[in-house]
Amino acid sequence: MSEEELNADGWAAIDEALEQLYGEQEQKHYGTAIPYMLGGPDPLNGISVYEVREPLPHWHFITYGFSELYEKESEDPEHSGYGFELTFRLFKSAAEDEPPAWALNLLQNLGRYVFNSGNVFRSGDYMDANGPIALEADTPLTALAFIADPLLPAIDTPNGRVEFIQLAGITNDELLAMQVWNTLGVLAEMKEHLPLYMTDLQRDSLLKLPAIAEAVRLGSESEGSNTGALYVDQLAWENPADDSVHTLQLGAKQAEIVGKLLRGRLLKGRTLTLAGPEISVSFETGDAPGFEIRGELIILKLDEAAGTALSEIFRPSAGLYSLPGWPELAVRIVPTHITDNEGTIVKTIG
Repeated sequence: MSEEELNADGWAAIDEALEQLYGEQEQKHYGTAIPYMLGGPDPLNGISVYEVREPLPHWHFITYGFSELYEKESEDPEHSGYGFELTFRLFKSAAEDEPPAWALNLLQNLGRYVFNSGNVFRSGDYMDANGPIALEADTPLTALAFIADPLLPAIDTPNGRVEFIQLAGITNDELLAMQVWNTLGVLAEMKEHLPLYMTDLQRDSLLKLPAIAEAVRLGSESEGSNTGALYVDQLAWENPADDSVHTLQLGAKQAEIVGKLLRGRLLKGRTLTLAGPEISVSFETGDAPGFEIRGELIILKLDEAAGTALSEIFRPSAGLYSLPGWPELAVRIVPTHITDNEGTIVKTIG
């Protein structure tokens, strides 16, 4: 049965939303030859790309495949599939006649992440790419922020609701600012310099602008961090045989952000949870420092002095550190190796 013979109400609903935005402008559509369920490499059914001139020349990418494009299959009546499609606005140079292939690959890679993990993207999320978002490109943009597409409101389809979530390329320090405050707050401060949250591979960090840096500082100090949980792949906990000194392990790359998050959470009386491959560690405020082990969950109670000491230890410098006034706990920071797609180490932190 061809796609034309299928019930494609979900696909048609996305087409209709784009027609309302772009009229009869002909888009470039990049389909998938072999469906993912039949062993094809690309999880998304297709990606449409529009050439847009205002407010600056750019490509506007829209995915087809995170939502249910054909028959309703999920048991969730309110949402179509994962409940969203991704969009991406990328600055277009005068020399470009076709949208760059790396952007199509980026969207398909995000599709693999969602399909394989079951994790979804929502407005306010962020993701560290651990390298340039455009592979082999000389760009400071190494992470992604997610926000509702400013010109594509959510739609109700026969298969349920679909939101259009736009990704925007950000720098590492902008990612850090979003982690210690919140994504939407930082993007709001940067909006004047990011028309339609467009991605420009050549732009520098907007935190170098004093007004934005100060607004972000004030926001994080007054509101604290919205990041209540963080995945830390090098997280570990060591129980000594003689039950003397227990050791908390972190990777150097994430140690600094954990320290900043501790200050942004505990000072506001909020819990911070780190999730690792085998254990989770929850930091909570307490009258005195101590810890409790509940199977794979370690709960660390921190008073003000212990919280301050930990936040100062958490930095991208490998070593074994003891805590003043808390001899039962030590912290080990281990080097983090950044690898490319082939597994070759391209950078070591710590």
